[in-house]
Amino acid sequence: MKLLGIGSRINHPEYGKGVVTNVTSKHYWVTFIENGLETLELEDEFEVIEAAEDDVDTVSFYEVEKSLRDILKKWSDVSEVIAIGDKWKGGKLIMQPGDENLKASELPIDKFFHKITMVRDRLRVMEQKINSSNLEEQEKIDLQQYITRCYGSLTSFNVLFKLKTQQFVGQRSK
Repeated sequence: MKLLGIGSRINHPEYGKGVVTNVTSKHYWVTFIENGLETLELEDEFEVIEAAEDDVDTVSFYEVEKSLRDILKKWSDVSEVIAIGDKWKGGKLIMQPGDENLKASELPIDKFFHKITMVRDRLRVMEQKINSSNLEEQEKIDLQQYITRCYGSLTSFNVLFKLKTQQFVGQRSK
């Protein structure tokens, strides 16, 4: 089966006329005039109006970029971009001492949030270094438990995260 190239025009029985905007090893990404972007299986039935002649690499730029991001995240100190919750953007953290004679301290909440996510990223790197170390298995388990407890201590700050999937997760009770 010869793959269609990016720019190929098709007519799909359900979605109508569209243009292939990306090709992966399993899918065509097609932007349809009436229905917007849809992902089609390579084997789906549709009429080819005009096939683009370009050779198509079965690995898309998106897949290469995602793989590179995963590798960098796993093996380096590069941190992913974590979004702060919309309601906190532009806000400030005010630390008011109990002693009224002392001055309060203010910190932009975005800066505070960045420091919290950096702690998490460094805990993840430490976890990876422990897992790949020459320590005995029991030592690895003991250190992992400390890291899990650190995550648990940081769950108080989950309210700041925009996405629930990026929040801290501590030890779950059984």
